[in-house]
Order: sequence, then C-alpha cells, then structure tokens
Amino acid sequence: MLRMLVDRRVLFALACAGGLLAMALWPQTLEIDVATVSRGALVVTVDEEGRTRVRDRFVVSAPVSGRVLRIELEPGDTVKRGDVVARIRPETPPLLDVRARAEAEAAVESAEAALGRARAEEQRARAAEAQAEREVERSRRLVAGGALPAQEGDTREDEVRFAKEAVKAALFSVQVAFSELERAQARLMLPSSPASMGTVMVSAPADGVVLRRLRESESVVPAGEPLLELGDPRQLEIVVDLLTADAVRVEAGARAMIEQWGQDAVLDARVRRIEPAGFTKLSALGVEEQRVNVMLQPSDPAACAALGDAYRVDVRIVIWEAQDVLKVPTSALFRAGEQWAVYVVRDGRARRALIEIGHQTSREAEVTMGLSEGTQVIVHPGDMVREGVRVRESAGS
Repeated sequence: MLRMLVDRRVLFALACAGGLLAMALWPQTLEIDVATVSRGALVVTVDEEGRTRVRDRFVVSAPVSGRVLRIELEPGDTVKRGDVVARIRPETPPLLDVRARAEAEAAVESAEAALGRARAEEQRARAAEAQAEREVERSRRLVAGGALPAQEGDTREDEVRFAKEAVKAALFSVQVAFSELERAQARLMLPSSPASMGTVMVSAPADGVVLRRLRESESVVPAGEPLLELGDPRQLEIVVDLLTADAVRVEAGARAMIEQWGQDAVLDARVRRIEPAGFTKLSALGVEEQRVNVMLQPSDPAACAALGDAYRVDVRIVIWEAQDVLKVPTSALFRAGEQWAVYVVRDGRARRALIEIGHQTSREAEVTMGLSEGTQVIVHPGDMVREGVRVRESAGS
C-alpha cells in the first residue's frame, strides 16, 4: 500500500513537471501593430523655418548733417510718394569748394545714369510681361484643344505672375533712382550762406507704410543717418535659410506650403529665387553650418494680409511628388545587411521580406520592389519579432 502511494506521488510530480515544461516550450503568440501597404500620393519636402520680409523696402536717410526735428509718424502710418516724412535744420551751412562741387556734379551725373538704366529695365520688364501674356494666351488655346498638358498651362500662368512682379520691382527701382537723383541735385543746390539756409524737407521716395522709425526724438544726425524704413506690407516674400545640401535639391518655381503662421489654412507659394552665395551660421548646438537664402513668393498675396514684416512661419518646399505611389510606413522598415526589409504577416506568422525603396519622407517610403498593394506589415517590430514567430494583431492597432 505504501509503495502504491509513493508511485502515485511520483507520477503526479512527473506529470506536473511535464506540463510546466510543455507550457514553457509552447510557442507564444506576440501581439503586434500592423499597417497595410497602399497606393496614394507621396510628397517629399524640405522643411525649415522661414520669416516674412517686405520685398521692396526703402530706408529714408538724412540728406545733410543737422538737427532732425521730432518725427511724428508712427510705425504703420501710410505715406504717399513725395510726402514730407522728416525735417532737418542744418546746424551750419555746408560750403562747397571746387572739389566738393565737382564731386556733387559727378554724383548728379551718376544718379541720372542710374535712372536711365532703371527706366531701361522697366521697359525690358514690360516687354517680358507682354511676351508672357502672349504665351499664356497661346497655351490656353492649346490646353483647351488638348494639344498641351494642363501642367504646362499652369506654368505659363505662373510666368505671367512672375513677369508682373518683375514690372512692379522695376517701377520701384525707377522710383529709387529718381529719389537718388533728387538727393544728389539737392546736395548740389544747397544754399551756401547762413542767411539763406532753411529747413530741409525729407520726402518719401515711394508709396508705402512706415515699417520702422529709427529716429523719434529731436537730435543731431550726420548726413546719411537712417531715419525711417518704408515699404508695402502687401508685397511680402518668405526668406528661408536652407542647408546647402538641401538647397541643391530645390529648383526655382518649385511648389511650397506655408504652415504654422497663426491660422489653420495652408498657404501656397513658389520658389522665386535661390541666392548664389551661401553663408556660415551657428546652429543651436554651436555647430557651424553652411546655409543659403531661398526666397518664396506667395501665390495669393491677399491671403497673407494678416502677416507683417519679419513674421515667423514654417515652410515645406516640395522637391519630389507623385500621385500614385506604392508606399509603406517608414516605422516598418529595418536594415538586413545592406538591404531594407520588413516583416509581413502571412498565415498568422511573421515573415521577413527584402524590399527596395525609392523616395521617402519621415512617415512613408516609396516601394519599388518586394511588396504588393494590400500586404500587411508589422510596424515598430521589436526584438521578439523573428522569422516564423506566431503573431496576432493587437486590439488597439
């Protein structure tokens, strides 16, 4: 009887040990998050912070040395071309000797030449605008007849807008050159006797708004001292300083999106110009970086009415985009030697698949080989995920 009792206890212990061993060796099923390989649009962008800037700004300076009277204009006040924006009372009458008069006369001739060059640039810009309008008319007829893609028609429309902006810039250049000529003539014609010396009126060189008042209270200023900054806040551009490695991938005319500017709407813009020279800038970590300024032109200036000069915005410049791309989340990718790979879900098990990718963003990547649409892949695969492991989709996936 005692032997039978001992045998039963031994058998029970062996059965328990076998059960525990079976449970330990039984393959576990891992809970995983999955995503589906799909087709859709993929937009690759260069993202950077930018700032707004009045495209054509004018610095009003003191034409002579003297005491500038208190400037009553406030930032935001509107002025017209020719309006008096400052008054200067010369302390002593400037005496022009032979050398000074010769220099003043040469300055007048130089200003006249600059004015002639500016007017020639205006005529060239107007001719370019007329040519662009003729081209867009022809492209509209060709697009309507199906002989030209709609994208080419949009490009011609953009060229017309750029040509109109070039005409405006040329007009501003003419105004600046004319103002410089008046300044040079005023210096040459200043009275040479204290009795005839009066208050010098400083006028606005163009229509605009006072952006900054650099001198407010009455004080003595030398000739050339900046007094005011004027500009048209409706003519804004966005300046972005990109790393040179990113700037070489950006082309003039590329599409861009303006975000995080204070409203939910995304503003469209185009790359107007990429400066040819870079500069060195210290990063937040103190690392020297080579950067270059890229200028963007908003497609709809009226939508930027709420923005002003030197406002911060987030900019995304498109360097590549396609509407029908097979794509996979980048969180599913990992390196397998020299190749990219993912884990796909087949019959409840994880299977490794080697793939080739093309363009990619921080969230998605273009699949050029190795996957098909509708395939389920494991995102954020951990160390427990291996070839052939049983898996099941988590409830929150």
